[in-house]
Amino acid sequence: MSARITDTADVAADAQIGEGSTVWHLAQVREGAVLGDGCVIGRGAYIGSGVRLGRHCKVQNYALVYEPAELADGVFIGPAAVLTNDTHPRAINADGTLKTAEDWQPVGVTIGTGAAVGARAVCVAPVTIGAWATVAAGAVVTRDVPAHALVAGVPARRVGWVGHAGRRLEPDGDQLRCPATGRRYEIRNDELCEVTE
Repeated sequence: MSARITDTADVAADAQIGEGSTVWHLAQVREGAVLGDGCVIGRGAYIGSGVRLGRHCKVQNYALVYEPAELADGVFIGPAAVLTNDTHPRAINADGTLKTAEDWQPVGVTIGTGAAVGARAVCVAPVTIGAWATVAAGAVVTRDVPAHALVAGVPARRVGWVGHAGRRLEPDGDQLRCPATGRRYEIRNDELCEVTE
């Protein structure tokens, strides 16, 4: 099995595309980017220079993943979502000269295993999205998101917890339970911990 790259995709010669990955029409994968095995890059999506994706990531249509973002295995980026890389964006310097690559230091978004960023959400770097967390569609993330947190709004705030299946956890006595998998969790020190018996 090899990678599938459509003829209208723009993939840099030194980008590494993992086995079984697909890069769809009009997508751009820049220099030095690394895609793990089984990734899907949707139509018109942008993967910046040196961005790293783990295995089985999905970057949906027209999503923008700017360098130096790092996505762990199984990350989902929804349609038209944006992972930024500039904390003080300007086209020009204070003296009016055009900014160049040497005039700023890019900062990235880091996303943990299995996390999801919904459609048209914006993650304002530098932030970390914890493993298995979910960022709701249209949210604007301006601070770190804990593992398994469900965040929504502008700015994004935690509104609940989600399990590995992405479903909102339901109260069950002193614990929380995933309606899809039956897994049980407890909140300890404002962190979600799976209960293993």
